[in-house]
Amino acid sequence: MCGGFDRGRVLTCSIPDLDDYDARVHWLTAVILGVVLMQVATFATTVYMHRGLAHRALTVNPWVAVPLRAFLWMSTGMRPREWAAVHRRHHAALDTAEDPHSPLVLGVWRVQLTNAYLYQRAVRDREQIDRYARDITPDAWDRWFFDHDILGPLLGIALLCLVFGWETGLLAAAIHLFLYVAFNGMVNSFAHTVGRRPYENSGTNLRVLAVITMGEGLHNTHHALPTSARLSFSRGEVDLGWQGIRLLQRLKLAKVRHEDPSKLLERVG
Repeated sequence: MCGGFDRGRVLTCSIPDLDDYDARVHWLTAVILGVVLMQVATFATTVYMHRGLAHRALTVNPWVAVPLRAFLWMSTGMRPREWAAVHRRHHAALDTAEDPHSPLVLGVWRVQLTNAYLYQRAVRDREQIDRYARDITPDAWDRWFFDHDILGPLLGIALLCLVFGWETGLLAAAIHLFLYVAFNGMVNSFAHTVGRRPYENSGTNLRVLAVITMGEGLHNTHHALPTSARLSFSRGEVDLGWQGIRLLQRLKLAKVRHEDPSKLLERVG
């Protein structure tokens, strides 16, 4: 910025510190990138792994399924078959000692803070994985790429560093990882303890959480009708995952199991 001047004095200007400017751009870019990565990974989780693979609520065209699987592989390293098995076990053993992450059994804060550990512990029980995912067989994509769980995140981080620089790339990856684990933990913890229960199950509907998690926060509705691709049925409920599914339907890239799941909800109401 330039200051005033008097006669006989030279006009002086101060140039903004470019290092401070670069640092602000670096942090802002990393935060925006981390949030976007978390949201895309959450969309892939709820549409492909949760509603599609675990509950067969919809079928996704391979031209969509493979990119979603690839993104999950590089952003989380999770194997969809294992994720589906753990989630199916959660539904089958809801709020019992066999539930992999019940806040009513383990405590809400233990589930929230150790959700990733609880998931890995459940995955190590290969007998249960085989039991609950017997209909999900690994394909060529899994054998060549997606079953190599460590390789995926390494490639994802390397790509971020290559495009945005190593500092921004690593920070964005860390922000994404923290947000993804934290908000998915909230679905397993707080969406079973705090919120509305319009249907008789231990899940709850948290509308704010639903906005952030592509509809996953509408957990009471999900437990009432797990085979529904749609989770929002009341005014004020936001299910961005369902909006994405509707777009895929219009493009002939997805087919839902129940065209009008509201009729099924009447039976459990």
